Formats: sequence, C-alpha cells, structure tokens
Amino acid sequence: MKLLTTSPVRYTTVKLIGRLLQPLAETGLISVPELNNVMSNLRHLSQKGELVPDILPKLIDQREAGEMLGIGLSNFKNIERAGGFPFKRRRIGTAVRYLNTDIIHYILALAPDNTKPEENPVDDISGPKTAQ
Repeated sequence: MKLLTTSPVRYTTVKLIGRLLQPLAETGLISVPELNNVMSNLRHLSQKGELVPDILPKLIDQREAGEMLGIGLSNFKNIERAGGFPFKRRRIGTAVRYLNTDIIHYILALAPDNTKPEENPVDDISGPKTAQ
C-alpha cells in the first residue's frame, strides 16, 4: 500500500467519528467489534497514512525472508550484507528478524510495472555486466 506524505484523516476527525458511532454501537445498530475495527483502522490511517494491513505483521527469520523473495538463504545474506534491501533487520537477543510486511511492501515495489534495472538489488551485487 502506498504511503501518503500527509495523513488523509486528522486525529480530531477520528475522535469525532468515534463519538458519532458510539451511540450506534450502544443501541446495537453496529456491533462493538465492528466499531473497534473501524476505529482501529481510522487511528492507524491518521497516524501512519495507511490502513491497518490485512496481513498479520510478524517477525520472520532470514530463511523465511529469502523464501518470500524467492531466493536462497546464502543469496539473501549476500544481498543484505551489500545493503541491497530497504527494509531493516531487527535484533532480538542474538537472532536477526525481519517484519514480513516490510518484505511484502518491497516485493510490491518491485512489481514489473515499477521495476527499473538500476533499482533491482539482485543486479547490483552480481558484478559488472560484460558483453558476450
């Protein structure tokens, strides 16, 4: 999902919508879980500029990240060491983890209509191209 530079919804608007929907939830016109879901999405939209992701965010290891990208573990480590990925590693103790939503955003940014050869990290570490 594309991030917006400015939030499309102000926090005061979110509070107002919450106040308007609260009586509807109390009368049973909308359920409390529906209200909570709507308010959670609106709060996230006002803070981050995007809706709450449909995919549950979780931390994954390097092997799982490589599988998501369709590359092997050693290739993933080489590309990461070369700084070819925009997403950041997270250290938990001695373990290295990545947020799966960061990797999904990266994959979506590499969609065929958006890919430029100079932005593809796999090409960046493969060395200079030689004519054959």
